[in-house]
Amino acid sequence: MSFLQPKSNAAEAIVAALEKSLAVIEFQPDGTVIRANDNFLKALGYRLDEIVGQNHAIFVEPSYRASDEYRRFWERLRAGEFQRGEFKRIGQGGREVWIEASYNPVLDRRGQVVKVVKYASDVTTAKNEYADLLGKVTAISRVQAVVEFNLDGTVITANDNFLKLLGYRLDEIRGRPHATFVDPAEHDGAEYRRFWERLRAGEFQQGQFKRIGQGGKVVWIEASYNPIFDLNGKLIKVVKFATDITRQIGLLTDLKRLIDVNFAEIDGAIDQSKAQAGEAGQAAGRTSANVQTIASSAEELAASVREIAASMAKSQGATDGAVDQVSSAGEATRRLSDAAAAMGGIVGLIQTIAGQINLLALNATIESARAGEAGKGFAVVANEVKNLANQAARATEQISGEIEGVQGIANEVVGALGRIGESIGQVRDHVASTAAAVEQQSAVTRDMSSTMQQASLEVDAISGNIGAIAEAVAQAGTLFAKTKEAAQVLAR
Repeated sequence: MSFLQPKSNAAEAIVAALEKSLAVIEFQPDGTVIRANDNFLKALGYRLDEIVGQNHAIFVEPSYRASDEYRRFWERLRAGEFQRGEFKRIGQGGREVWIEASYNPVLDRRGQVVKVVKYASDVTTAKNEYADLLGKVTAISRVQAVVEFNLDGTVITANDNFLKLLGYRLDEIRGRPHATFVDPAEHDGAEYRRFWERLRAGEFQQGQFKRIGQGGKVVWIEASYNPIFDLNGKLIKVVKFATDITRQIGLLTDLKRLIDVNFAEIDGAIDQSKAQAGEAGQAAGRTSANVQTIASSAEELAASVREIAASMAKSQGATDGAVDQVSSAGEATRRLSDAAAAMGGIVGLIQTIAGQINLLALNATIESARAGEAGKGFAVVANEVKNLANQAARATEQISGEIEGVQGIANEVVGALGRIGESIGQVRDHVASTAAAVEQQSAVTRDMSSTMQQASLEVDAISGNIGAIAEAVAQAGTLFAKTKEAAQVLAR
């Protein structure tokens, strides 16, 4: 019993296997569709009756269908030449499908092509992914400097951006070591050696790097060094993607200078502001205490002025009463002077009468002398009358002197009372003026006391505001310190 199948059976088994896994379609030599399996119909979105008898051209774009390349493609198939590759085909509704396919001419015994069988796999997803990846790589290559290295650090190739950035032509750097672009002080160091050891170990490296271009030009780049592996996971090369940040580094250098110089001045200004705010707060506290003291003193002064105003009002009343009393005393004194003057007239009358009595007594004495003995008694009476008249005269003279003294004193009293009245009047005017001034001063003092109380409240508010300013300055100092730290980190 033989375990070997006939060749025809083996071929059929292989074809059956291919039918299950691949999209299969058969064409006549002119491109007319003979048949297609379900995999093909599913990939292109057709039913079998929609494509049998149709030409292969329905699966290609009109522009390609009319091209010489498409015509030669079928000419080679009809000549029995095998064709394979990735092809873009158009499915139902204009849907774009990419296939990995082989077009296989089938020959008869005479060597003539009787049909063409295509075996295909739908690679649309992979093709789209590849196109997406290729687009990203192309986009990166357009905007970034790209250079590829062997694992020993020698240059494989570089794009135009890299060559322009470093100032080289490709033939000047191909095969040269990466150390060509590194400062001599760096590429002989242990850190640079470890850098390439990590890359050869498959470790991704990125950062900011100082590089040396043609003629010693200093260039700063933001770069990533990417180890590339083959399908077996074997490291085969390193690709670097870089961006020129020379200008940014220059700005950061200026920023560092700004930090070192200007920030120090700002820091000093903030410290000075803190000190001044503290001094202002202390001064405000002292001012508040002083204003409180002044406000209290003003309140006490207002109270004293109110008492003085009340006393001056009473003094004015008493002065007015004194003026009235002096006026009354003057009036009484004037009446007394008038009475004394009147008494002086009476005294004069009495003196006149006494003189006449003396004259009568003298006449009586003369007549008694003439009468002799008969007139002796009359002479005695006349002598007595004369004595009485003389006594009356002396009494009236004394009374007259007393009256003149009283009248003189009364006149002096009247004069003194007049002067007292004038002085009291002047005092009353002064008291009235003083009372008015004290009343005005009392009003001013009350206003001053109220103002000082308000000022005290405002000084307290100022003191609080200064405290808030001091806190704000302190907070600004803290934020400035953080900003300074952040700027220093940025400037590294």
